[in-house]
Amino acid sequence: MSENAASRTRLLAKLAATIVVAGALLAGLLLPWIGGTGLIARNSASLLDALPVELTDQTPAGNTRVLAADHSLITNLYTNNRSSVAPDKISLVMKQALVDIEDSRFYDHNGLDVQGTLRALITNVAAGSVREGGSTLTQQLVKQTLLQSAPTAEERAAATADSVARKLREARLALALEEKYSKDEILTRYLNIVYFGEGAYGIQAAAQRYFSVNAADLTLPQASMLAGLVQSPTNDDPITNPENAVARRNQVLQRMYKLKHISAEQLAEVSAQPVPIKPGIPPANGCIDASIGGFFCAYVMDYLTHTLKLSQDQIFNGGLTIQTSLRPDMQAAGDQAVLNTLPMGDHLAGMYTAVEPGTGHVLAMSVNRKYGCAQPECESVVLNTVASQGSGSTWKVFTAAAALEQGFSKYFTLTTGRRYTSHIYKNGGDPYSVPALGNSTPSTADMEKALIVSSNPYFLALEDALGSVEKPVKMAERMGMRFDRPNQKPAEKIIAENNGAFTFGPYATSPLDLAVAYSTLAANGTRCAPTPVTAVLDRNGKPLTGKDGQPVVKGDSCTKDAIPPGVASTLSQILRKDVEPGFGGTGQRAYIPGHQIAGKTGTSQSQFSIAFVGYTPQYTASVMVLNPKRNENVGSFGGGKGATIWHDAMAPILEGKPMVPFPPADPKVENGNTVVVPRCGSVSSCRDALAQAGFESVTDSVDSDAPRGSFVGTNPPGGRRAPTDQVITIRVSNGSGYVAPAPTPPTTPAPAPAPPPPAGGGGGGGGGGGGGGGHGPQPPVPR
Repeated sequence: MSENAASRTRLLAKLAATIVVAGALLAGLLLPWIGGTGLIARNSASLLDALPVELTDQTPAGNTRVLAADHSLITNLYTNNRSSVAPDKISLVMKQALVDIEDSRFYDHNGLDVQGTLRALITNVAAGSVREGGSTLTQQLVKQTLLQSAPTAEERAAATADSVARKLREARLALALEEKYSKDEILTRYLNIVYFGEGAYGIQAAAQRYFSVNAADLTLPQASMLAGLVQSPTNDDPITNPENAVARRNQVLQRMYKLKHISAEQLAEVSAQPVPIKPGIPPANGCIDASIGGFFCAYVMDYLTHTLKLSQDQIFNGGLTIQTSLRPDMQAAGDQAVLNTLPMGDHLAGMYTAVEPGTGHVLAMSVNRKYGCAQPECESVVLNTVASQGSGSTWKVFTAAAALEQGFSKYFTLTTGRRYTSHIYKNGGDPYSVPALGNSTPSTADMEKALIVSSNPYFLALEDALGSVEKPVKMAERMGMRFDRPNQKPAEKIIAENNGAFTFGPYATSPLDLAVAYSTLAANGTRCAPTPVTAVLDRNGKPLTGKDGQPVVKGDSCTKDAIPPGVASTLSQILRKDVEPGFGGTGQRAYIPGHQIAGKTGTSQSQFSIAFVGYTPQYTASVMVLNPKRNENVGSFGGGKGATIWHDAMAPILEGKPMVPFPPADPKVENGNTVVVPRCGSVSSCRDALAQAGFESVTDSVDSDAPRGSFVGTNPPGGRRAPTDQVITIRVSNGSGYVAPAPTPPTTPAPAPAPPPPAGGGGGGGGGGGGGGGHGPQPPVPR
């Protein structure tokens, strides 16, 4: 059988099927007469009751949009590229061209046009090809809606099955739609749902894809081509098959001329022209196409599905607006800051993660990688959230916060020497011992100094004073650290093991969690769960609701006083000295003049990772540098690459802005269970003064250049503070450095002055003078 004959046979079969459908409808659904405008439904109420929700909904939803905090577009999310438009946003010539070629009696029938269908089939059989549409636009709308909304492959197959049952159902639903909606609404819905090829669903997407214009601006040459695509979008694609596209467009123009909707001049002019395509770029789709913050976008996707529990269908086909917390200026600054230190795709990854204290809004996620592509510099894992390496001494803050809450003051002083061996914690079967690193670590320090210089011996000794790691671990949890991510050890197990190394941050740490925990300090004790999404709006711009009828986004999730505000403010004032110049802190490279900045550095064991967390009352950001594929010495420390990246990322945000101060330290927390050590000048007076102040004291012989037995001071010194249960050392010189002074040479007495001359003559004048005359010479005045 020739191809022509086969085509005629198929068309005759369609004709027969249509006659069967029409007969069934006439027999079972319709009144036994035909009205002047077409078939009239006998019981419109029952027809409307049969409408599935997919058909009573509004026009198909457009692409989901993901927006930054400033409402700029990050990317779109869609299965089918579609941007639904209102009736007045589609050019009249586009509507006319489609009606003329697909359903010229559209404005005359009530959804089912037996007359028009028979005419189209006869015309097509005679031509040996499809020249006119066989079903009404309303029927096509039903078919396309059921097909595109079908959630399963079986339902999609049923929506296109070549069966009398399917055609009967379509016809009945078409009649019901005509009862519910106006002709213009039905036509608009159809134009918004039909596929035009090249991934473009709906007339707006098609106008952009083929001509780079909006649907409202389509001209006759453009509209006639698009109207012709509906029947066979692949075969008549003007980009890949321009000759077919011209032929099909000219068929549309001929039909429009025959129906007297264009003139002979228009027909001749447009028919002679090539198809005037100007292909547009399809809109961004997915995080791989994100205009900024690809890794942040991926974090948003995870948040939508796992935290907000949205389905993939809702996300990609719901036409939602996802309002995020991303600050484009902070993201761009973070991206550049990381690249200033580490090249794109370097074996070391640098993660910069910023959040807003008091809300938990995630502001930026930067890394020296590209998201989702296949090149060596690309990565699909959101390294800003995963836990892979420890973050070193950044965890000392958790121990310090636990100690402050327990009444230890910032003045709590410990003498550890250059190495401290724990009395509680073990390393295998041996006591756990840590050395001081570098010459800047003093043998004796209080908590403030120990944090500033990051003294390892001090913090192991402080854990000893706390008795176990339980309070530091629980403090970390209260501040926002998680211990339930993949590759992490649960908090309960850490407590059970009582690992004294906890304070040195050996456990896998998420950069995001680290930023969240320090944000609790910045927010004066308020902990906020991290959130990248501030609102999810439905297709109508209303808050999207869940099964409970409540908005899926319920606002920020914060816990006030997760830790005592006084502990937070006191630690912030201490940690300022780690960053701000003049105190010898390890994080000074992060300092930005004119601003109060607190922070802490960290370097993990073997330098497999480095970290820096810095914050102001407005922003908190963590930086971690590590090799995400294997263990590698990063060749730096937290105050180096980490603090440098933080500075470079925050300088464009803070410079030129007013300084926002931290709240002052809480005197009760700052002083804790301490009193002032009295000043004294001797061993005996010190014993008395210390006893009166509530201290016990011991005397210790120390090297000194004072004479043996001399009082040389106390430890802690007078004027400083110490807990009343701390034993104060009265320091007495052992004379080891004493050098006796040379003897003082004897002095020669000065010669006595000459005696005064004797007084002259006697005249007895004046009583006083006469008295003197009877005495001999006076002795010299002693010198």
